[in-house]
Amino acid sequence: RCENLVEVYFQLQQQVMAASTELGPELLPRLLERFNEVLSSLVKSSFLVEKQPPQVLKTQTKFQASVRFLLGPRLLKAAPKPYMVRADMVTEKQARELELSNYSNTLSESTGEILHNTVALETNPTSGNCCANFKNVLLKKIKRCERKGSESVTEEKCAVLFSTNVTLTPSNISIHLQVLSLPIVVIVHGNQDNNAKATVLWDNAFSDIDRVPFVVAERVPWDKMCDTLNLKFMAEVQTTKGLLKEHYFFLAQKIFNDHSASPEDFQSRHVSWAQFNKEILPGRGFTFWQWFDGVLDLTKRCLKSYWSDRLIRGFISKQYVCKLLSMQPDGTFLLRFSDSEIGGVTIAYVMRGKDGSSQVENIQPFSAKDLSIRSLGDRIRDLGQLRNLYPNIPKDQAFGSHYNSEWGGLD
Repeated sequence: RCENLVEVYFQLQQQVMAASTELGPELLPRLLERFNEVLSSLVKSSFLVEKQPPQVLKTQTKFQASVRFLLGPRLLKAAPKPYMVRADMVTEKQARELELSNYSNTLSESTGEILHNTVALETNPTSGNCCANFKNVLLKKIKRCERKGSESVTEEKCAVLFSTNVTLTPSNISIHLQVLSLPIVVIVHGNQDNNAKATVLWDNAFSDIDRVPFVVAERVPWDKMCDTLNLKFMAEVQTTKGLLKEHYFFLAQKIFNDHSASPEDFQSRHVSWAQFNKEILPGRGFTFWQWFDGVLDLTKRCLKSYWSDRLIRGFISKQYVCKLLSMQPDGTFLLRFSDSEIGGVTIAYVMRGKDGSSQVENIQPFSAKDLSIRSLGDRIRDLGQLRNLYPNIPKDQAFGSHYNSEWGGLD
């Protein structure tokens, strides 16, 4: 604990002072200077962001954050008045310069205008924690940087820098404390939210702990991407039922645009940021992430219980659905996420013509808006051509617990 280290520091300092005569006039100043350097380093490392600002931050929107000074209760006891902590926006370049200087430099200019950005650093009498709580902060505007090549505004990362000057007791040393928030993407309109979330997800998942702000790999192993998508899916949907190997295979075919490789072939591949959220999927008007995020939103809002009961195959291609259903009895169906639309779930079912040939039909995808009007379970009950959920579960047995009264709402 920081408090214990500080106590050890002061004990050693007292022992050095007690032995000052033996140490002599040359060694004593050097030892005291070194002690002050150690104390300064320890104190700076105990200034932490306790509550991070939102990593996707919209201008003209209030947000909250807090910083904690772990050694504050021990070292600021005799302060005549509370010290003030300031919050400023910094660019990636400024964050890098601060990091490279080991936070010995001070910020020359904020890259955005933040209202209510100065808060007192106070010790809570109940918890004993020394914190500055920013409860009503508002980013009024942001100064954009020059971007590289095809980089968009939603790929531009910045951060909030929290800083204050304190004088420690009893040593009477003045120290400038600074700490950076996690990377933030600033947006000015809601339609930028999806792409901003992609930048944040990639950075959080694939950045190294000890890095120059805010460098992150351009290409990552596919198996790491699978882990990331799975964790994101379970966290957003709030389900314990994650993605399966067959889902990863479908997602790999989609992001790599490769339908000839085996599941094992994909394991050795790397996926790029461009494939994740810059390149438009073939024949579509959206990226892989935009499509996947649409699935997340739909499942979270309308399909959580169906997914958790494993009633939705979801991540499966139309071609593979045809292969599965073509040899099944009439009325066998399954549910998959739409390939052609963002945030849609469709029902595929098999029917046979008079000549006995089978035909797989796909019902127009249902959106979150559709399912807020009438639930998926009730829509399945309504459709008389649907009989058994693949492979052979009677639909009333599979979906009966999801049937509502005459008119259903959100799941």
